[in-house]
Amino acid sequence: MTDRLLSLLGLCRRAGRLTLGFDPVVDSINLKKAKLVIVASDCSHHTAKDTLTVCHKMGVKSYVVPYTKDEISLAVGKYTAVLSITDDGFAKKAETLICSLKEE
Repeated sequence: MTDRLLSLLGLCRRAGRLTLGFDPVVDSINLKKAKLVIVASDCSHHTAKDTLTVCHKMGVKSYVVPYTKDEISLAVGKYTAVLSITDDGFAKKAETLICSLKEE
């Protein structure tokens, strides 16, 4: 499995285009800043369900990725299971990488 998505998430964080944590992500969705939401594979069922429900209600694309909280946290430098990308370009690239992960 490739780590290109994790590298992109690290780049998004350094560029200031990443929101980390459940409450900040929900706020970014409600403020219509979130372009794409990513949930870790080992995120708690309750948190994942609540996040995906808000995304669906607000029309924001969301994906549960095959990476754990630890793997994502190592890439972005903060422990988190839910994150949102707030930049169109980064979001499109991330979505492309996520789709290629699902095809593998």
